[in-house]
Amino acid sequence: MGSVDLIAACLDSIRQIGDEIKDSILYIDAGTLEAFQFIGVFPLLLELGARAVCSLENASPLDAAADWHSSFLHPAKKIVVFTSHLLSDAHRYILRCLGNHGTVSHCTVFTAVSEIGHSAYVDSPLGPDAFQEYETLLIQDHEELFKKYEKSDKNKVNIQDTGSDFTSDTDNKYSKLGSGVHFGPNSETSPTERNLFDDDIGNREERGRRLSVTVHHYPMIFSPISSRAFVLPSEGIIAGSCLSNHHEDSLGPGLPSVSTGKPIDSDEVPPGVTLTAQFLYHLANKMDLKLDIFSYGDTSKVIGKLMMDMSSLYDVGRNKRSAGLLIVDRTVDLLTPCFHGDSFLDRMLSSLPRKERMSSYSAAKNLQTPRKHSQATVKRSPLDFKISFETVLSKEESKSRTSILSENIMSFVSGWDSVEVDHGVSWLPECADKADDDKLGSQVGALSGSFLSNYAGVRYLEALLDRGEKDGLMLIKKWLVEALQREKLPLTSKSRQGVASVSEIHSMVRILSRDQLSLLRNRGVIQLAVAAEMSLQEPQRSRWDAFTSAERVLSVTSAETTQSLASELRDFINTSTSLESHKQANTMESSQGLLSFQDVLLLTIIGYILAGENFPTSIAGGPFSWEDERSLKDVVVDSILERPSSVKLRFLEGLDNELEAKARSTDGEGKNKDSSEPASTIDDFDDDEWGNWDDNDNTELQKEEVYGDMPLKLEVRDRVDQLFKYFHKLSSMRLRNQALGEGLAALSRFETDSYSRKGLLYKLLLALLSRYDVPGLEYHSSAVGRLFKSGLGRFGLGQSKPSFGDQNVLIVFVVGGINSLEVREVMKAISESSRPDVELILGGTSLLTPDDMFELMLGSSSFT
Repeated sequence: MGSVDLIAACLDSIRQIGDEIKDSILYIDAGTLEAFQFIGVFPLLLELGARAVCSLENASPLDAAADWHSSFLHPAKKIVVFTSHLLSDAHRYILRCLGNHGTVSHCTVFTAVSEIGHSAYVDSPLGPDAFQEYETLLIQDHEELFKKYEKSDKNKVNIQDTGSDFTSDTDNKYSKLGSGVHFGPNSETSPTERNLFDDDIGNREERGRRLSVTVHHYPMIFSPISSRAFVLPSEGIIAGSCLSNHHEDSLGPGLPSVSTGKPIDSDEVPPGVTLTAQFLYHLANKMDLKLDIFSYGDTSKVIGKLMMDMSSLYDVGRNKRSAGLLIVDRTVDLLTPCFHGDSFLDRMLSSLPRKERMSSYSAAKNLQTPRKHSQATVKRSPLDFKISFETVLSKEESKSRTSILSENIMSFVSGWDSVEVDHGVSWLPECADKADDDKLGSQVGALSGSFLSNYAGVRYLEALLDRGEKDGLMLIKKWLVEALQREKLPLTSKSRQGVASVSEIHSMVRILSRDQLSLLRNRGVIQLAVAAEMSLQEPQRSRWDAFTSAERVLSVTSAETTQSLASELRDFINTSTSLESHKQANTMESSQGLLSFQDVLLLTIIGYILAGENFPTSIAGGPFSWEDERSLKDVVVDSILERPSSVKLRFLEGLDNELEAKARSTDGEGKNKDSSEPASTIDDFDDDEWGNWDDNDNTELQKEEVYGDMPLKLEVRDRVDQLFKYFHKLSSMRLRNQALGEGLAALSRFETDSYSRKGLLYKLLLALLSRYDVPGLEYHSSAVGRLFKSGLGRFGLGQSKPSFGDQNVLIVFVVGGINSLEVREVMKAISESSRPDVELILGGTSLLTPDDMFELMLGSSSFT
């Protein structure tokens, strides 16, 4: 068999459903869009005969106009929907698509959630036969829509959502969308001014009867960073479901609970855990892999047991390739994704802006299912990184291209030829005014693109995964030079061998972008070059360097004493507080790249975890002395009260108005004091009796202000006390599970470099490939193992426990997410092991940056 290639496997799975895609309008939701962007699947979809690829959440009757292969003489007869959510969540959007296209007779839905996953999800109204139930319900809702369509006016149809089981009357916002697209008031005089679905209107009853619906499970909706690394779509239901319930051992809904060794009740398994087990099981089946499952952590153990229960004797006789699956809890190693390591791709991802999340699904769920047992969703940062092309264009070029693009858009939406535009267009009111509007011009001018793992067959991200800053910049320079040579464009200056600068990269990108065809042909490498330039500019560069320097100080200090570590943390907090005051008072841009108060809280998390590793203590108490921790709490409280306007944290939720009011009063007092100082210096001739006659009144006023601020200060102190209890959980994670603690201590012998810290996955792989017995690692026997153990074992044919390192294909999945530095480290571990020929696949719930870790633990996606 050939080697495992995730990108090729995703593309092959699309080709296998080519008959469904042919001559259909494709609708994909935000999660599927994120996954499809990484594999670069859109040229393949058009090659397979798709009429158009459209957004499911933003469906419109105009989607039929974006037709690549057919004409309006033969309107679309079928639509295909790809969704990374539950069918119940996507139902209102699918129903809207059916209402927008009156000629559609067949609808095929591909969902990332399996049929069992739908029935196991708490908030899903579908049962064990989820797919068949949904097919029936969708047809029923569509028939009700058709009946309402019949009663309404033929030229103006109000589509009402009638899905009683799935939708809410308060959430129907698309009643103004018609089932056809009308060009002008007179449908007989011009072919461009007629209802595209006139034939369909004459046969309404036949249209209502002939609709058929088919639902399939499609497990290949994930985002491959490279051919050997993948994450789940951040806006899909699997990554968006909580991984832990709110209890004393949980760190946040987006992270597994702290491993304590206690069994988890089957009735309390979070939905994200169940969906992750379903995804891994069906992914292995899709790739024809027979798994030996290992787990490291309590949540991973539950996933392994669920997958073991799903395995059947049917899987034994099939010709499948053996593989080892290792599931690891993210909470076993929180330091690696919090650190700012030497990964160029990680640095770029932390600096780039991202697309805003689609909030429609979570908002609809809250309206539809106001149940007590409803689970919170995790707001993970989208992986749709936006790289602006406008930065490589001059202002004149940008304006000219913006105007040309606006004219082309107007020509397209108004007709097929800009010369024969009919000014009687009624279906797009005020479109001409919007075309010249500054807002539209700014949106069109901000040309941007997303990261692609596979661009025209070139795996750019895969090549950057194992590169540091200097090597990564040199590799991008090499790609730019090759692109210039292919385009036969000269270099303006001689480049130095072995050296790459940001200015040099910028100049080469400008040369490649002068011609539109060159810009399109080399879009992949231009995107990476612009992203590298953005990550190495201020203030991103200074902030990243400040983080790495501070983390290095904490790592060295943590090996000394707890007093010195606490002193460093206090200094960081005080420095950030004075910096915030300096920035707000003087609005100086020179200090923007240094660490903010939120950044210092992330460093405090790192400090507590390091202290717990080097200075183990009781579970109840923290690693620091009472005096040191008290001083840390004091500086945190003072920082919040001194500059509350810059602090937006989850553990301070509910105090925003009070803190902002205090900030305004503090700023007002400072201004009044500054304005009153000159007057006091002039009145030197006044007597003491007349100059200080109102001191008593001022004293009383100050006392009232002090007493008025006291409740707020006490409330902030209580919140900070709870925050430090959270820090105590982080520092005592090794003590809560003795087996895991012993395993982590034993893995320290695989720290090959004493000057650079290696993550858990690196050490764990080296140990397992060396056939080292790791304490805390649990093996889950498959159906074959249970058969030998229960039946054939009595005849002396028992099966010995396999080793994870014996397999030729290894899959490591981190529940909670991975970062690009870990991808680099596991590839290095394979090359340094005794088995460099092994095929390794690394996966995770999401792609994490240090800022993402902060959001999961203390930000908007946390319990704190």
